[in-house]
Amino acid sequence: MTERIFSNARVVLGHEVLPRATVQVIDGRIAAIDPGASSLAGAHDLAGDWLLPGLVEVHTDNLERHVMPRPKVSFPMRPALQAHDAEIAAAGITTVLDAIGVGDPYGDGFRARDQSALLGVLDQLEAAGLLRSQHLIHVRCELPAANALNLFEPFAGHPRLRLISLMDHTPGQRQWTDVEQARTYYTGKKGWSDAQFDEEVRIAPQRQAQYAQPHRDWFADFARRHGVALATHDDTTLAHVDEARELGASMSEFPTTLEAARHAHAHGLKTIAGAPNVVRGGSHSGNVAAITLAREGVLDGLSSDYAPGSLLQAAWCLHRDAGFSMPEAMQVVSRGPAQASGLFDRGEIAIGLRGDLLRVKEVDAHPAVREVFVGGERVA
Repeated sequence: MTERIFSNARVVLGHEVLPRATVQVIDGRIAAIDPGASSLAGAHDLAGDWLLPGLVEVHTDNLERHVMPRPKVSFPMRPALQAHDAEIAAAGITTVLDAIGVGDPYGDGFRARDQSALLGVLDQLEAAGLLRSQHLIHVRCELPAANALNLFEPFAGHPRLRLISLMDHTPGQRQWTDVEQARTYYTGKKGWSDAQFDEEVRIAPQRQAQYAQPHRDWFADFARRHGVALATHDDTTLAHVDEARELGASMSEFPTTLEAARHAHAHGLKTIAGAPNVVRGGSHSGNVAAITLAREGVLDGLSSDYAPGSLLQAAWCLHRDAGFSMPEAMQVVSRGPAQASGLFDRGEIAIGLRGDLLRVKEVDAHPAVREVFVGGERVA
């Protein structure tokens, strides 16, 4: 039996905060939660710091940034994954669904490549005890891409596959309803000329007809048959949300309008917004502010998206700026995302759940991660 006792901590439970309490973890699971400090010699004294549930990240592009640190520059998967894992753990994320994009309609980007090497590297590092956080897989499927099905195939049926999301980044719809916002992105980040952008917009309806709808139906059917959680991406209209419901989605990722978020939340889809959106005070794409969703009561979860450190910071922002209690704030960065992904054994400090825990010190009303524990074992 392995045991770890966390004492003299400010413990955030599902519905209350214990100002001074002790949490016992036995064999990786939370075994007891008691008020007061422990007198046992082996107890870990947290000196009044926060003890929080480990964060659960359902959609991060952070691995892509390490595999391709510069445009058209590739880095080997093993050191890229180790750097990503270290950064994720240091941010307090104890469970991460690494988001792997499959399919690129334009054939020239990172997501046009076979990324299946990740699976073998994850298994090797895990077997060697070198992973800090638990890594699962979220495959992001770009529906208008001709190569989406082929690039998805190595991930199909893999035990790490937990989530499939349906994406369509065609200019003129969803995230890019404002075509000029899309023009700024594609000409700026991808280096397209205005003429190339205009040509892609012209031929987009052909890709929609040939690939988007057949791929949407195929991936939704796969998710149903294999018990994999399904998400839709950038829902903008009521019709988008109704389509998601018909497909069997459990999650609406990054709804771009308050109208869509309200509709999704009202019909049982978990609404997931961007933590950077909360921290920055708005969307970088000109869409609805996540803090607005929080204040409207239609925010079920947050994702760090492209900035791992934003997840914990966003919880503090919700507590300060949206009137969330600390349990409510932690719910949207831990239990909410976990349950939306079908992970019911984590995300909250409760007896029987995994001992994934964070020690956090508050400095000038900002959180600072001091220690991270996965299954009761310190990893950062």
